[in-house]
Amino acid sequence: MSIFERYLTLWVFLCIIVGVVLGQMIPAPFHWLGGLEVAKVNIPVGLLIWVMIIPMLLRIDFGALHEVRKHWRGIGVTLFINWAVKPFSMALLGWLFIRYLFAPYLPAEQIDSYIAGLVLLAAAPCTAMVFVWSRLVNGEPLFTLSQVALNDAIMVFAFAPLVALLLGMSSIIVPWDTLLVSVVLYIVLPVLLAQAWRKLLLARGEEALQRTLHTLNPVSISALLLTLVLLFAFQGKAIVEHPLIIAMLAVPITIQVYFTSGLAYWLNRRVGEAHCVAGPSALIGASNFFELAVAAAISLFGFESGAALATVVGVLIEVPVMLSVVYLVKRSKGWYEGV
Repeated sequence: MSIFERYLTLWVFLCIIVGVVLGQMIPAPFHWLGGLEVAKVNIPVGLLIWVMIIPMLLRIDFGALHEVRKHWRGIGVTLFINWAVKPFSMALLGWLFIRYLFAPYLPAEQIDSYIAGLVLLAAAPCTAMVFVWSRLVNGEPLFTLSQVALNDAIMVFAFAPLVALLLGMSSIIVPWDTLLVSVVLYIVLPVLLAQAWRKLLLARGEEALQRTLHTLNPVSISALLLTLVLLFAFQGKAIVEHPLIIAMLAVPITIQVYFTSGLAYWLNRRVGEAHCVAGPSALIGASNFFELAVAAAISLFGFESGAALATVVGVLIEVPVMLSVVYLVKRSKGWYEGV
């Protein structure tokens, strides 16, 4: 492994600190970067995610896409976790921790709003970053792409009814522009760009493609770390002003990630899926589409609401916690394969 991958946990920790410090010391440039949005989707972060996910998309041979059918069990497990387990388990965790265990330490008027934010976070499976997690665990790229595309298609129809059911609200405002822009920005355009680039590289031979992939690997990890700096710089004010609230909101989110990823990983092993499918299945099952969740929370409850803050906490802990799941998936490969 490269030095970036070998000490990734250290780099992540340092980037979190750097991001928070820079966001407090020189807020103006980060406010400007944070304002570069289309439909609540931050463009600088979106471009960095391109740099992260295109190396994986370059590996995909669409001529072999039909082979993903042999991984139908993994797709079934991920769909079960994303749509039948994750939103409901988050609602239960929110009820347990926010309404009861932590209630004496939280503003009473915001408790319902905090729970709503947690539910919004859990009801939308991640679109972009799972490509990064899948690559880090040597996941099957065709499975990852197919699963993400399928989740996005389901989300168009299921997001609003599911949130309405769990929150008991008769009308949910779905930020369709955020959903559609994210799908185009994080799936359609990167796939088209990566496939055009792949075709040009293969015209010069397989060695040219492998050389390019090797060169892009440290660039991709660097983009991940820079994304982390930006995210924590954008949210540094919230961390400094509400450290205890953020810590309490992080508890159910963190438990949720480990529970859903662990359940998906175990179920894939039980149904006999390969490790290269179980890894991304567990990661897709656990991660969140935080851009959509933040946009929906702001639309429903307002920018200063507890719901908006809860979804922001999802942004803050997404990368560090998911990297720990990546580590566990890689370390447990021997157990998974019965070695």
